[in-house]
Amino acid sequence: MLPVLPDGDERELESSEEGGGTGEERRPERHGCTYHGLYGYRRSAQQGAADGDGSAGGAVAHTPSTEDFSLSLLDTNLPAEAETELRNFIAKRLTKGALFEGMGNVASVELSIPEGKVGCYYCRFQQESLEMATLESDINAPEFVVCFLGGSEKGLELFRLELDKYIQNLKINLDLEQKSLETYVSPYLRSWFEDAICPIQRVMQLFHDKLASLLHAALSYTPVEVKNADERTEKDISRFLAAASLQGLVQEGTMTSLCIAMTEEQHKSMVIDCSGPQPQLHNAGSNRFCEDWMQAFVNGAEGANPFLFRQILENFKLKAIQDINNLKRFIRQAEMNHYALFKCYLFLKNCGSGDILLKIVKVEHAEMPEARNVVTVLEEFMRETSVA
Repeated sequence: MLPVLPDGDERELESSEEGGGTGEERRPERHGCTYHGLYGYRRSAQQGAADGDGSAGGAVAHTPSTEDFSLSLLDTNLPAEAETELRNFIAKRLTKGALFEGMGNVASVELSIPEGKVGCYYCRFQQESLEMATLESDINAPEFVVCFLGGSEKGLELFRLELDKYIQNLKINLDLEQKSLETYVSPYLRSWFEDAICPIQRVMQLFHDKLASLLHAALSYTPVEVKNADERTEKDISRFLAAASLQGLVQEGTMTSLCIAMTEEQHKSMVIDCSGPQPQLHNAGSNRFCEDWMQAFVNGAEGANPFLFRQILENFKLKAIQDINNLKRFIRQAEMNHYALFKCYLFLKNCGSGDILLKIVKVEHAEMPEARNVVTVLEEFMRETSVA
């Protein structure tokens, strides 16, 4: 099953499938350059105080104000003309009331940069230390707008939740003293693509043909212990597992029960030892479903496109959810029809992930006697088949 790609990424998939030709002939472009911009946002009632308080925001030239607000540039790596265009884009969004505090948005913007049209994630936020103070008073605290630019709109949309989390860390540590801007804020903003977008790609490159075991662990809620890894690798693995899990796609109670069940099973924690050049996996599981989807990652590896990897991962989860829903439908039919029970068995045998699907539906149907009986019979069928 070929993954559906975001616009602008079809070229990379075609390159990875062609089979012939050299790397020089294909040369798939990953994402071009990446950019960022950080602005101070002041409503007009606060503008005069902001200009005279000696803060970093008051030390730079302000955009000509609309009736309601002003924007002041705090940090960017965009060329001057492109930065002005970005500021105008953000000002229009603010005028329309399209920026809600703490909620990231994604759009396409046309700027005077070599890439021309790029995806843009933008978010309005307050420093975390000021949020409670603002709630407790009528004074409007300083706010900020951050922009991350690179790739395509649909590509960035795949990572919107990761970028929202990235902003949360910025909110906690934001300090507009000049020294802090140079030593923490600017480097943090410059690293947005590597830190928020590339972890899935790095995990793919690190595990390669062992990736099926990570997919299996994420799908089955198997606990994973990482040993002897540096901080970035450990975070990358954790982010990959979170992105590959069905969290938010299955019932919250089902997910909690599965986590408890898998934790209580003996010898089921998967251990990843990163002490050598290649990670070593202990107590690792896999199945045909995960092996097939691992191959989709391997096929896309040559293009080194992080947006493609994320789209494959989303398609992997979508197929898993479709299989769960199909099995649940068959189980409902099997409560009254023995032929449907046989269809359940054939489906589990052929889908490639029967071991995981049975655990998920077993938890979901724990309080439903008739369905639970069907699941018990299916478990017996599967055990007999595996022994045979």
